[in-house]
Amino acid sequence: MPFPPKLWRPCPQLGKTKVNRFAPKNLLRQGLTLVFGLSFGSFLVGCNPTNIPIGPTSINSRYTDEQPSLSANGRFLAFVSNRNGSRNILLYDLQNRQFADLPGLNRQNAIADSPSISNTARYIVYLTNNQGRASVILYDRITRGSQVIYQPYQGWIRNPKISPDGRYIVFESGGRGQWDIEVLDRGPSIELDLIDGVPSGFSLTGPQ
Repeated sequence: MPFPPKLWRPCPQLGKTKVNRFAPKNLLRQGLTLVFGLSFGSFLVGCNPTNIPIGPTSINSRYTDEQPSLSANGRFLAFVSNRNGSRNILLYDLQNRQFADLPGLNRQNAIADSPSISNTARYIVYLTNNQGRASVILYDRITRGSQVIYQPYQGWIRNPKISPDGRYIVFESGGRGQWDIEVLDRGPSIELDLIDGVPSGFSLTGPQ
């Protein structure tokens, strides 16, 4: 289905049309064609989906916006955008309808790609490509720090995903000449991203 059903509005233009059954067949055929054409034209004009908002504070822009990742609580949306003259990862707060700050995540000398976010978007895992060498990077929105999770000596990596609680990271690696699945366990001592909130004393805008 190309558009969500809620975007479609009722179309009163498509009403019933009476046709004289005694009319000649050629006139009847022309009349039905005309009626169908008018009705279909009214459908296209009157029932188009709502226009997509575009602006500096909107999810969509006049540039390419792709690779969306939605947090488990449904509040945050991470995606890759070519706006602002470069290819960056952006994080949008659907509740407050504004972008969240990601200091230190996007860098001029590296291309960020394929974001995946945890329960409340505390953790963001993504790919970077720096001078042809790819890495899996983990970004923490509380500490505002990034760390290299995996960097192969050779071969390609793609499609990193993080578990909702932020403990596990999975991705595809091509070091053996074929695509394999890799799973990384960050360990039981990490601070999990809980669906009902974050550990006491922390805020998603930074340390308290």
